[in-house]
Amino acid sequence: MEPSDWWRTAAIYQVYPRSFADGNGDGVGDLAGIRARLPYLAELGVDAVWFNPWYPSPMADGGYDVADYRDVDPVFGTLEEAEKLIAEARDLGIRTVVDIVPNHVSDRHPWFRDALAAGPGSPERQLFHFREGRGEDGELPPNDWQSEFGGDAWTRIDDGHWYLHLFAAAQPDLNWDHPRVRSEHESILRFWFDRGAAGVRIDSAGLLAKDPVLPEVDPGAGVHPYVDRDDLHPIYRSWRAVADSYQPARVLIGEIWVPDTERFARYLRPDELHTAFNFDFLARPWDAEALRESVDTTLAAHAPVGAPATWVLCNHDVTRTATRYGRTDTRFDFAAKAFGIPTDRALGLRRARAAALLSLALPGSVYLYQGEELGLPEVEDLPLDRLQDPMHARSGGTDPGRDGCRVPLPWSGTEPPYGFGAGESWLPQPADWAGLTVEAQQRDPESMLALYRAALRIRRAGIGGDFAWLPAAPGVLAFERGDGFACVVNLSAAGAQPPAHRELLLASAPLRDGWLPPDTAVWLRRW
Repeated sequence: MEPSDWWRTAAIYQVYPRSFADGNGDGVGDLAGIRARLPYLAELGVDAVWFNPWYPSPMADGGYDVADYRDVDPVFGTLEEAEKLIAEARDLGIRTVVDIVPNHVSDRHPWFRDALAAGPGSPERQLFHFREGRGEDGELPPNDWQSEFGGDAWTRIDDGHWYLHLFAAAQPDLNWDHPRVRSEHESILRFWFDRGAAGVRIDSAGLLAKDPVLPEVDPGAGVHPYVDRDDLHPIYRSWRAVADSYQPARVLIGEIWVPDTERFARYLRPDELHTAFNFDFLARPWDAEALRESVDTTLAAHAPVGAPATWVLCNHDVTRTATRYGRTDTRFDFAAKAFGIPTDRALGLRRARAAALLSLALPGSVYLYQGEELGLPEVEDLPLDRLQDPMHARSGGTDPGRDGCRVPLPWSGTEPPYGFGAGESWLPQPADWAGLTVEAQQRDPESMLALYRAALRIRRAGIGGDFAWLPAAPGVLAFERGDGFACVVNLSAAGAQPPAHRELLLASAPLRDGWLPPDTAVWLRRW
């Protein structure tokens, strides 16, 4: 009998299908490539894999503009291949988490195409947010809401009406007050659960419910018109009932950007979501005081609802860790993304190694974005004509977008495509990645890949028990878990002495006469 609460301590690997492995040689990653590389994930030591969307899509936003939730885009393969992938991964002890995108659909989705054809006031348009415009001739959008990608959140169509899209214009928002929208998504959950998915990751989970009046955003109002509204909780209670109806129960994982920790915890009550991403930890600078505050705040928020914390350093939307930690400003903030920010790659990699041991030692589950185990940097010199992320286009070219963290993985060889596929990859790989390939790192016992494999092996063997901070010098984080395990991370500019211990289990960098150099982490067995 498999443990029903595996998700409480799981190491979950994120696969961006376009960039993981290309099985048919067309330059785009696919399910055949993923299936061939499943042994790599098993050897890495992860418990589950979360796949970014593989559904049919025009790819206006990397697949997050879904045209059909019950099929696989031909560029990735077939539904039958997805079913085989889920089964083959499970045979290797790896569970599958699929991405669900409930806030919006593609403008090619049958529902939206029917809504355009049906005209104003039709039942088909009630599934979305169509409104008349302001101004003498309705030439102004219904309100001043802004898209997450920049620009207006409204687009006008030929009959003069406007529709809402919190993201790209090709991603019309669904009306979650409509019972058909709710029942459809419960059916979609069952579709993937029936095919063996162990859970779902819910995209933009805090945005579904909108104030039907569509008022302007007023920071002083106390209640946002479309972020973190109380109307969301009944939706996720109904989803939880669906998930709990399976044996074993399926898992619901929310993408929720809510800075208020008390409101964040409401989504994790026992009858709602199981876990949610902890973006606060990801966004913090490489600073002991800031990270300690994030850990304390996170654990305190989760404790009252009995939910496990989650830890993540990077994902498909975020500047890669090895680059971010090499900058003067090591925080992550979407508003701060820009071209030409200097980075010290050696420093960034050193800190990324230490951060890996920190995140993997904390209580709860951890998410690992593909390529982080290789120490891949952000690719910041992609040709502008190859960029596909709508964040770049909608910013007028000032935002580099997110493609830099989505460049295909290097598997082997000394030049592109580094074993990713047979030909040029959909985003070009740097010419200096030969030393970062899986093949090269497998030969190097000091590589980032070797560090992650060792850490995940130790973690799986048993890092557990209660969490408690240990006394430490300024700029040093030190904590123990109840089984005699300790983690010490030196974020200061001076050497740090570790606490008394019986065994050194793992170090992110060599110690100097028993002391931790700056930007180094160790795992210890204290007794």
